[in-house]
Amino acid sequence: MKKIFLSLFILSSVIAFSQASVCGQFHRKYCVVETKKGDKDGWMYNAQSKSGLFNQGQTSKIRCVIYKGMDYRVNVCCETALGDKLNYKIFDARTSELLYDNATAQNEPIFEFQSTSTRQLIIEVSVPNGATSADKHKPMDAACVGLLIEHKVTERQGFSQY
Repeated sequence: MKKIFLSLFILSSVIAFSQASVCGQFHRKYCVVETKKGDKDGWMYNAQSKSGLFNQGQTSKIRCVIYKGMDYRVNVCCETALGDKLNYKIFDARTSELLYDNATAQNEPIFEFQSTSTRQLIIEVSVPNGATSADKHKPMDAACVGLLIEHKVTERQGFSQY
C-alpha cells in the first residue's frame, strides 16, 4: 500500500512539474524586442517578468514594483494558437487607478513609460475568446503567454545641475 501511495505521489509530482515548466521561460525567448546589431539601448531584463499557461478567456494579474528614475518597457506575447490580440491593463496597486489599457492603442503588445515615483503596479493580462486571425478556426484551448518587463536608468534631459 505504501508503494502505491509513493508511486502516485511521484507520478503526480512529475506531472505537476512538467505542466509548470511548459511555459517556464517563454517570455525570455519570444517576447524579446529585436535590436539592430551593435545597438546597445541599455534595456535590462527585470526579474518580475513571468510566463504562464493561459486558456481562452482567462485573466491573470501580477503585482510588480517600479522605481523612480527608471524607464520601463512591458511586452506581452503569446503563442499564435491564442491569436494575436492580447489585452493588458496597468493599474496603480494602491489606488486601483487605470494607468494604461492597450485596447486603446490597437492592442499594441509593447508599452514604454518613465517612472516619476517608486510604486507598485498591477498588470492584468487577458486572453480573449475566439478564432485566430491566421487560422480562421477555433484555436487550441490553452497556450503560453509571456510578460517581459525590462528597465533602464532614465537618461538625463535638459541642463544638468551642479
